[in-house]
Amino acid sequence: MKVVIIGGHLSPALAVIEKLKNDEVFFVGRKNTFEGDNSVSFEYQEITKLNIPFFSLASSRLQRKFTRHTFSSLSKFPIGLSQSIRILRKIEPDVVLGFGGYVSLPVVLAANLLKIPLVIHEQTLEAGFTNKLASKFAKKICISWESSAAYFPKEKTILTGNPLKNDILNSKKNIKVPNKIPVIYITGGSTGAHAINIFVENNLEKLLKDFVIVHQTGDAKGYNDYDRLEEKKQTLKSSLSSNCTIKKFISAKEVAQFINSSDLVVGRSGINTVTELIFLEKPAFLIPLPIGQKNEQLKNAQFFKNLGLGEFADQNLLTNEEFFLSIRSMIKHLQKYKLKEKILITNAAEKIVEVLRDVSKKKAA
Repeated sequence: MKVVIIGGHLSPALAVIEKLKNDEVFFVGRKNTFEGDNSVSFEYQEITKLNIPFFSLASSRLQRKFTRHTFSSLSKFPIGLSQSIRILRKIEPDVVLGFGGYVSLPVVLAANLLKIPLVIHEQTLEAGFTNKLASKFAKKICISWESSAAYFPKEKTILTGNPLKNDILNSKKNIKVPNKIPVIYITGGSTGAHAINIFVENNLEKLLKDFVIVHQTGDAKGYNDYDRLEEKKQTLKSSLSSNCTIKKFISAKEVAQFINSSDLVVGRSGINTVTELIFLEKPAFLIPLPIGQKNEQLKNAQFFKNLGLGEFADQNLLTNEEFFLSIRSMIKHLQKYKLKEKILITNAAEKIVEVLRDVSKKKAA
């Protein structure tokens, strides 16, 4: 089977790729992290490490506010569509698999124009804007949660669950900390989170007095958070700086290890992060992205808290002092954060591959 996977949401894509070992896989995505930023994307780095052919797309971001990149972004859509048609004609895949996100749309439309079967996967509790559009062209729609079923045609929708990478499914604790100092893993996802980086920067010395910190900053050139935090770390006493690890990116394998080995996770509340935290039953202090569509990350954070695993705060209302006190309070009362209900489908990646094979066979018939 020859499969084209559309980037945008990397974690579930990598989980499915792991189950496609005997198939030809191609990846269409974004080579650069942000609009107007030349830093190389995490998905490009991870996919090329796997020796999977990567096709970079000049796709327009579906911006929800006007910026200096708005017009240039919109002008890229016809280019992205044209590129997508050329890419799919060159590969001639049996099936295209999309995971939502703005990168998907031109590829989805190109697949429809070329009569290539499309399967989409929805990770969120509801439905993303791109996947709602893509569902009109999809042969099958895989959903992660029962709550998403209301947003898609019943006859095409299958509950598969949200796929988890083998590194998460099989992860083990491997960070050894002297004197049992609590370990906090702080992350903004593959692109980083500037607001969280600032909270950490303003509290770094206080945090390191009591905790071991592993902090993934991302590499957005417009902020230079990594360089600034690394410089601040170097000004601290060695007894403090030795408790601090700062990284631009953390590999998919390391993510699993750091989450599982930490006492507390601090980060955004994207649904893939939340899924991993639920599977590992890991307490977390979540700071939802405040500009996501339909308050998606806020709903994810509320969902996570209702399962008994964590707390969350509004980024726009959170102060530096409250950030520190929230972390300290959660560490002090970790025993209260327990998963109330086992809800995950742990073989989701296999289920999605079954759907791909079924759709591919019907095309060949």
